[in-house]
Amino acid sequence: QVQLVESGGDLVQPGGSLRLSCAASGFPFSSYFMNWYRQALGKEREFVALISNTGTFTNYADSVKGRFTVSGDNAKNTLYLQMNRLKTEDTAVYYCKVNLVPHWGQGTQVTVSS
Repeated sequence: QVQLVESGGDLVQPGGSLRLSCAASGFPFSSYFMNWYRQALGKEREFVALISNTGTFTNYADSVKGRFTVSGDNAKNTLYLQMNRLKTEDTAVYYCKVNLVPHWGQGTQVTVSS
C-alpha cells in the first residue's frame, strides 16, 4: 500500500553536498509527518530528521543539525533531504519513512570518502 522510493545517493568527498529525494505513494502524503533515517554498516538504524505535513515543524538528530535540511513538496508527494558539509560519519543507507508506519523502502546509499 505504502510505497517509498529513495534516490539521489552517491559517492562524495568530505565537505561535499547531496540532495536525496523520496517519491511517496499509496497514502495521503499531505496528511502525514515524514522522517529520514539512516543505517551504517554494522550499526542500528538511526533517526535523522522529521518534518510535519505542512513543513512548518522540523526536527533533527544532533549529529546532522545545522548541516542537513529536510523539506517536502505536497503537490509532488516528494520528500527531500539536503545534506551539506558531509562527513565520513554520514556514510550510510538513507531511508524515508511515514511517521508511525512500520514500512521501509530500499533506501539510497550515501558514501562520503576521499
